[in-house]
Amino acid sequence: LKMSAILETSELPAVFDGVKLAAVAAVLYVIVRCLNLKSPTAPPELIYQDSALARFLLKSCPLLTKEYIPPLIWGKSGHIQTALYGKMGRVRSPHPYGLRKYLTMPDGATATFDLFEPQSEHCIGEDVTMVICPGIANHSEKQYIRTFVDYAQKNGYRCAVLNHLGALPNIELTSPRMFTYGCTWEFGAMVNYIKKTYPHTQLVVVGFSLGGNIVCKYLGENQANQERVLCCVSVCQGYSALRAQETFMQWDHCRRFYNFLMADNMKKIILSHRQVLFGDNMKKPQSLSDADLSKLYTATSLMQIDDNVMRKFHGYSSLKEYYEEESCLQYLHRIYVPLLLVNAADDPLVHESLLSIPRALSEKKENVMHVLPLHGGHLGFFEGSVLFPEPLTWMDKLVVQYANAICQWEKTKPHCSDAEQAVSGQE
Repeated sequence: LKMSAILETSELPAVFDGVKLAAVAAVLYVIVRCLNLKSPTAPPELIYQDSALARFLLKSCPLLTKEYIPPLIWGKSGHIQTALYGKMGRVRSPHPYGLRKYLTMPDGATATFDLFEPQSEHCIGEDVTMVICPGIANHSEKQYIRTFVDYAQKNGYRCAVLNHLGALPNIELTSPRMFTYGCTWEFGAMVNYIKKTYPHTQLVVVGFSLGGNIVCKYLGENQANQERVLCCVSVCQGYSALRAQETFMQWDHCRRFYNFLMADNMKKIILSHRQVLFGDNMKKPQSLSDADLSKLYTATSLMQIDDNVMRKFHGYSSLKEYYEEESCLQYLHRIYVPLLLVNAADDPLVHESLLSIPRALSEKKENVMHVLPLHGGHLGFFEGSVLFPEPLTWMDKLVVQYANAICQWEKTKPHCSDAEQAVSGQE
């Protein structure tokens, strides 16, 4: 009996140790898979036409050919990069000082943007203004915008940042309309103000996420919109809402969950302006009714909100028509200034099938370059050693580095005649 008791007591700890080891191994496996720790670091994939401009950019922008190294522990997870951006925007964000400008739109809406003056001389010694369009429901007070603006100011850029109509909590709507997926009216008004107020300035156009769709659509809508524009940078946009709507309802990579969270945020913004949008207002869209307000309360996706509310601000008869007309897809080929399209391969919001759009465009047009790093998530692109990210991101530095290179290119390249420019613009 004593011998059997000894054998039992000696075997039990071994069994428990085996279970513990198996549990630890399972946890480590899940961590490695979830954090994508086995994924390599590499320079971003570049898709472009071999041209004098592309060769100049590759020499002048080291970040295009240097590997992007995210924080060691969590930086290879697109979900964590996206979540950190969404939760805190940036770390140790500066507080640049700007002046808020108000513009009255033809329909009575009040557009606002913040203007930030440069803090140093620009690298080419000229007046250059960045006109910036933030992501969905964002504005100049968001931390990622503040961080980028501060960095651009220190590099000699004046910055004008659009506040999406209805996004600022302390600014009331003055007409029954708020920002939509592709309305360029407010951005165009801001650009026109800058052109008129600073007649000698040249423009660098920058758009983040939804803002990337708006700026690309704005430039392609009218050739005159590209006057005095040096270049355009679009970061993490999806290019076609019509193609994206199906993928955004799928559960792989948790897109359906992100969709729900973004829809919830949009509902809060819309409901904060409920009186102007749904109240007894003779100017409100005829199709916007109390029934739409009821549907808004139960909406669980951006598509439901777009169908019941957003498309009706501009009188679209269907969600399909709204997405087709508001997407920049049909305007991208009309952009003739240098165009940088940046996406991350692990962006959980932008399905990989949508990346065929910028790839095809950059394979056809010499002015377009598509940059696709392996990591970065949606507007993340954090850098750092192990755990704690740096305030400036790879994205912040790339946009300024590219803008600097284009400014130098425009100053040094041999300029063609007006007749040659007209011919190239018609191609």
